[in-house]
Amino acid sequence: MASTVRALTPAQRRGLSVGLATGLYGISFGALAVTAGLSVWQASALSALMFTGGSQFAFIGVVAGGGALGSATAAASLLGVRNALYGVTANAMLRPHGWRKLLAAQVTIDESIATASGQDDPDEERRGFWTAGAAVFVLWNLFTLVGALAGNALGDPTVWGLDGAAVAAFLGLLWPRLSGRDPIAIAVVAAAVTLLAVPVVPAGLPIILAALVAALMTWAHVRSRQR
Repeated sequence: MASTVRALTPAQRRGLSVGLATGLYGISFGALAVTAGLSVWQASALSALMFTGGSQFAFIGVVAGGGALGSATAAASLLGVRNALYGVTANAMLRPHGWRKLLAAQVTIDESIATASGQDDPDEERRGFWTAGAAVFVLWNLFTLVGALAGNALGDPTVWGLDGAAVAAFLGLLWPRLSGRDPIAIAVVAAAVTLLAVPVVPAGLPIILAALVAALMTWAHVRSRQR
């Protein structure tokens, strides 16, 4: 066992550790998803097909708050736009072909891109991307199932306080990715928009408004740095 660990490259070891740390959040998602009204298999399918934690938490957060399916989908889609931008980076690093391109698209997420981007050697970039992507995918889906089965046994989410836990879980997933003043400022403004909007707009719209504000602030920040 020890020799196997030593045989892994630094990028692979980092990818596995990132996979474990992120995958554990799947327990929260699975439990929250079923207490929000999804079945165990719907929660599992959402993790396997959507497979982007922030978007998944946004989706069930809107559903749990009484929002319409369209609002939940819109919120999840807005938060998932960044993955399309990651795809440009992944394609440049990996240059995948055929079926590998489909697999790369599925596991192009924050964790796989961050692990790959932290490497100096092109081979290590590829190892980091695939190891982190595969580890997160397997463990996220495994722990989603575990959490869904556990959440199904808990019953009414309001009894355990789980009706408000989606926001806390989402922030827990987001916060480690924030570094520097600009991302934190964006997060604070988006949170303020959400708090101000909750009392005056229908369920589901606050998170959409917050995502739009975050996207506009990010776009403005990128434009200002290009000048």
